[in-house]
Amino acid sequence: MGTLLLQSQTQTPLVDTIAGLLGLDGLLGAVVGGLLGAFLIANVMLVTTAVAGPWAKRKITASFTDRIAVNRIGPFGLLIIVADAVRLMSKELIVPDGVDRPAWDLAPIILPFSALMGFAVIPMGSGVHLADPEAGLVYAFAVASIASLGLVMAGYSSNNKYSLLGGLRSVAQNIAYEIPLIVTAASVVIFTGSLQMSEIVAVQAEPLVTVAGITIPQWFAFVNPFAFVLFLAANLAEVGRNPFDTPEAPTEIVGGYQTEYSSIYFVLFYLGEFIHIFLGGALIATLFLGGPAGPGPEALGFVWFTIKIWAVFLFTQWCRSAVPRVRIDQLIDIGWKGMLVLSFANLVLTAIIVGVIV
Repeated sequence: MGTLLLQSQTQTPLVDTIAGLLGLDGLLGAVVGGLLGAFLIANVMLVTTAVAGPWAKRKITASFTDRIAVNRIGPFGLLIIVADAVRLMSKELIVPDGVDRPAWDLAPIILPFSALMGFAVIPMGSGVHLADPEAGLVYAFAVASIASLGLVMAGYSSNNKYSLLGGLRSVAQNIAYEIPLIVTAASVVIFTGSLQMSEIVAVQAEPLVTVAGITIPQWFAFVNPFAFVLFLAANLAEVGRNPFDTPEAPTEIVGGYQTEYSSIYFVLFYLGEFIHIFLGGALIATLFLGGPAGPGPEALGFVWFTIKIWAVFLFTQWCRSAVPRVRIDQLIDIGWKGMLVLSFANLVLTAIIVGVIV
């Protein structure tokens, strides 16, 4: 098995590559390279989300529930992406009386941008890595958590009690599961001894065991499968997929924090939700599945990374179709009394094992 690494300390980051192609250096090269690199990564994720939201989600759900999904507009129904975009953005933007602007206007913008910012430190393979700070993992969690601010702003500013309750439920859920998510990620940091994304990927490139001539890499999903399952479950709650979609479930409190939003603002909420799903998949791939590592030449790194984040997306859609929703009280109990305790137990056990081995 060949091993793919996106970026080590000796490889040129995306910013330097773009600046070199443009013949720029110094501060100007860093600024222009950074802006163009961010624009490139953002557009890749926006295209991915555009395919996932209007089309792939419907196709996957239809397959799980034995129904026929979109298949009339364009080949394989792919033009439903364009049709949905035109339909939603052409609707009237209704602003309810008494909303608190500009908070009401800023809330739908915060959600997608908080997720897009997280991709700046994700090693995607084939040289696609915008930045590699020493505290890259902390940065990814920090910017992703800004979404909670958008949920509060949306619920509070809508001048609707149901929206407010939906926003508070969403934040309560995020807090209850974000702590186990971060604590579980800390167990990976104990193994690697670094918060730098490229280092976390590099450690997983080491061989774990060789069986019948086949080398199994030291992916943390193999090294610590318990942490992998915990992180996967907590991520489901963070992105609001079953069984943890209670805050915005129509059978609970109308549409939750987004009840009073329409047109392009609703599109931004929808977009933010799916970008967060793929950011969660990117973190899972980086922390537990070797990042862009996979068989074949190094140039296939981005392909393997894309396959992994789509696999996580497929898992979330399977849960959406197959796993029943829990009540809000059960949701909170699972987070604080179950996931939190298990994540700290995993952290302590990991520290003990690493201490004994080292």
